[in-house]
Amino acid sequence: MNAAQKIVSRFGGQTALAEALHTKQSTVQYWAKHGAIPAKWHKQIVEAAVRRGIQVAPADFSPAAERSSSEILKPPEAKWPGLLPVADDELPCYVLDDSRRVITRTGALNFLTGGKGGGNLESYLRVRALEPFLPTDLEDQFIDITIPQVVNKNVQAMTASAFIDICRAYSRARDTGALTSESQVAIAVRASVLLAAFAKTGIESAIDEATGYQYERASDALQTKLKLFLEEEMRPWEKTFPDELWIQFGRLTRWKGPIHERPKYWGKLVMELVYGYLDTDVADWLKGHAPEPKHGRNYHQWLSGQYGLRKLTEHIWMLIGLASACQDMPELRRRMAEKFGREGVQLTLYLPMPRGGRPGK
Repeated sequence: MNAAQKIVSRFGGQTALAEALHTKQSTVQYWAKHGAIPAKWHKQIVEAAVRRGIQVAPADFSPAAERSSSEILKPPEAKWPGLLPVADDELPCYVLDDSRRVITRTGALNFLTGGKGGGNLESYLRVRALEPFLPTDLEDQFIDITIPQVVNKNVQAMTASAFIDICRAYSRARDTGALTSESQVAIAVRASVLLAAFAKTGIESAIDEATGYQYERASDALQTKLKLFLEEEMRPWEKTFPDELWIQFGRLTRWKGPIHERPKYWGKLVMELVYGYLDTDVADWLKGHAPEPKHGRNYHQWLSGQYGLRKLTEHIWMLIGLASACQDMPELRRRMAEKFGREGVQLTLYLPMPRGGRPGK
């Protein structure tokens, strides 16, 4: 499996990724076939992954980012089990260790047939009337998983979005009168019940609630976001902060010396006006976990050279633009607070009474 196919599989297939990016499935299909995703799409894919609680890091786009053979052969594990209530029935569901939401194929078949169907799910998808309504990449979303309670045996599953595609296909085939048998129509009725049940919340959100994964997502989303901003190793030192920033700091603080000998307290200005206005959770994590800067290295070098560094430089140039229109540092602080929707706090100080009576007398 190439790098592009790995990313596609994390989203649950080509259709799911195409929908997340608001692009054509043929575009995603081309990426998967050629094994690479153009750089202009990387940021959008990463942001879509964060919104969905899927782990995708910048390094995952590299063809060199291959896993070991043992890791490739090992099926994903169902870490969060649950039962999805649908009308008077329950559908077993799971969230995998790679954040994909899945339904077992046996569970899907039992639900659609009311427990009366034999054989496997695939045999119910070979109905000719369904062909025009099934996505072409449906089989890509059929996966083998491991369930801790099931020993020495892989379990056949599929992504939640694939199950929705199957239900939608049966429902549409019924609406067009293409289904020919009573059993097919009965399946379509149950499929329509499921579609109606998740029309508002979406099946993935319902699975998150049923499995308790919703409480894990916030932590996972933060870790995914940190992967965008942080690198395993310090990047080679480079001058990320332009001289224009130090020139503006010098003007606003009335500093008369050369900018390469700037005062140490400007570091506090950087923490306040630069890192303090980045994503709050990322900035807090950086401050709490990053080691003290060493010789030839600096705090901003922990931000990745792709997504994170781009966000940092965009913020710095925005700050320079605001600073150039200000007369002093308090004005810059006020404008930054207004721009980012923060409120100033005014403190009341109580001074000792002067000798001889009340103040002013």
